[in-house]
Amino acid sequence: MVKGNKIDIQVLDKIFNSMVETIDTSKNDIFTISEQSRQSFEEMKLELGIVRTKLQDIIQENDMLEVQVKQARARLAEVSQNFRIYSEEQVHQAYNAANTFQIRQSVVQSEEKLLRGRRDDLERNMRGLLDTIEKADQLVNQVNVVLNYLSEDLKDVGPALKNAKMKEDFAIRVIEAQEEERKRISREVHDGPAQMLANVLLRTDLITRSYDEKGVERAIQELRDLKGMVRDTLHEVRRIIYDLRPMALDDLGIVPTLKKYLNSVQDYNEGTYIEFSSRGEDRRMPMNYETAIFRLVQESVNNAIKHGSAKEIRVNFEWLKENVNISIKDNGTGFDMALTKQNSFGIVGMKERIDLLDGTMDIQSEIGQGTRIMFIIPIKKGT
Repeated sequence: MVKGNKIDIQVLDKIFNSMVETIDTSKNDIFTISEQSRQSFEEMKLELGIVRTKLQDIIQENDMLEVQVKQARARLAEVSQNFRIYSEEQVHQAYNAANTFQIRQSVVQSEEKLLRGRRDDLERNMRGLLDTIEKADQLVNQVNVVLNYLSEDLKDVGPALKNAKMKEDFAIRVIEAQEEERKRISREVHDGPAQMLANVLLRTDLITRSYDEKGVERAIQELRDLKGMVRDTLHEVRRIIYDLRPMALDDLGIVPTLKKYLNSVQDYNEGTYIEFSSRGEDRRMPMNYETAIFRLVQESVNNAIKHGSAKEIRVNFEWLKENVNISIKDNGTGFDMALTKQNSFGIVGMKERIDLLDGTMDIQSEIGQGTRIMFIIPIKKGT
């Protein structure tokens, strides 16, 4: 390549052209991988749509079966307790009906479990394909940068590297946010269910000692207290699960998911009545919209119960052509809005969510008169 003090330009050109050709071939290979991954992704997307439709049908059937099982059990209990009134045939029919519904419910629950597993597998594989596609696209872009660098004397390398650095910085921020969220969840589990379960363990020892030292009645009382602790622990675990993401939201949409959630909240807060209504034709929206709306209602209801000691809460959705209006009204203690701190974490969090949705939020409250929160959110069609 070097002859005396002279550089063999022809050899350099040959090496340079070979290098450019190799890089260009590699770019085409990467592009092929990307296109194959895109095709697989689209095929999985179609299958996922079918699985989600089947899963929604199964969930609805399971909900109906739950009602039918309860009714059949009630009927069976009635005829069993009053067997002198009912004939043997009637008792037999009641038993068969309850047994049939229970068997069908078991089958449906198994199908639901399988469909959920298949849905999760598809979503996981699709995320993997998206990651492959993204990395392939990044590699193609990086190869293009190198080719431009080699063939155009570094003409566009500066801006391209700057863009790559911005993407890298953004990815680092995403990772940091994920780590912070993992720390938050870890703290919640440690301070909540973990501590509660530790107390349950200690309480079991106390029950044994109470039985030995103070008799059966005291041990039974301790068991009642333990039952309450276990119930609180279960409530806290379910709250953390809902905070992560309600599973039904992807399958059923915002209205059915909220119905289930509010029923659950009512069940776990004895003496609290929650009414949910939805006027107009509800529609699916992008996942980030439905998740944000769920969180807004969840935060409002939790605040009404926890801070307002509300015993009656009314949640109303009104679906209009371009907006969905959401109101949450309670009969709690209310608060003096003039004294409310503007940097209240709950209010700030809701304000941030509503801003992301390009919506508006209005809060009205008086001491002793309860609280009313109104959200107006523009409707965007789901993808």
